[in-house]
Amino acid sequence: MLKGSIAFVFLVLFSCYMGTIESHELKHLTNELEVNVPASKVWELYRHLGISELAAQELKNVIQSIDVLKGDGGVGTKLKLTFVGNSSYTEKFVVIDDLERVKVAKGLEGGCLAIGCSVQIVRFDIITKTENSCIIKSDIAYAVKKEFEANDPKPNIQLLAAAAQIAKRVLESQQQVV
Repeated sequence: MLKGSIAFVFLVLFSCYMGTIESHELKHLTNELEVNVPASKVWELYRHLGISELAAQELKNVIQSIDVLKGDGGVGTKLKLTFVGNSSYTEKFVVIDDLERVKVAKGLEGGCLAIGCSVQIVRFDIITKTENSCIIKSDIAYAVKKEFEANDPKPNIQLLAAAAQIAKRVLESQQQVV
């Protein structure tokens, strides 16, 4: 947990130093879902591009396409999600911590950045509960530009929650087959 937390804190502190956000301005939207599968199996899906590909495959009414702009799913990978209706969101994977099972992506364009947020950071934690169960914790940290505060723009956590539900369904059904 320490390594992933340090990287996340560094990212936030660096953003504060660069003047993009002040740490007290970060808001969070969080979703947690218990899954009856070992954390290691869930992490295999979340670690690289698997969860994005699965979500695109299962949520065709929401996600039109996924394009890997750079990388192979590791740190530095840039991923563009195009939604039905042609809006899009591009992010860069900045932390993938296999020990703590933490993945962090920084929004580059689109999403809430297109409607008044100055920063959007998506974080997934796969938290061991028991030997055969875990929690998928999805968190979006964001800050709103001063000139947009009256509009109260927010990112949408529903897509991450839907992806977690899909992961749960698929992984639990695979677990029963084994």
